Amino acid sequence: MAIYRLLEKSGFGPDEIARMTAAHELTLKELKLVDRSDPFTDTIARHIIEVAQTGEKDPERICALALDLLRA
Repeated sequence: MAIYRLLEKSGFGPDEIARMTAAHELTLKELKLVDRSDPFTDTIARHIIEVAQTGEKDPERICALALDLLRA
């Protein structure tokens, strides 16, 4: 999964990684993306990380904000 690769050496703690992973899954589900090898999943993962770095902790909110970034 794209987000695991990006978070591998990121310095985020386990709780943060769990929240971002949950948000990533929610976002993929919302976009109906099932092919985890689709290059677009990298873009989604980067947006998830970007939103999480603002301090947002709620995976559903991270998902919503990442979707906003994708649609901008």
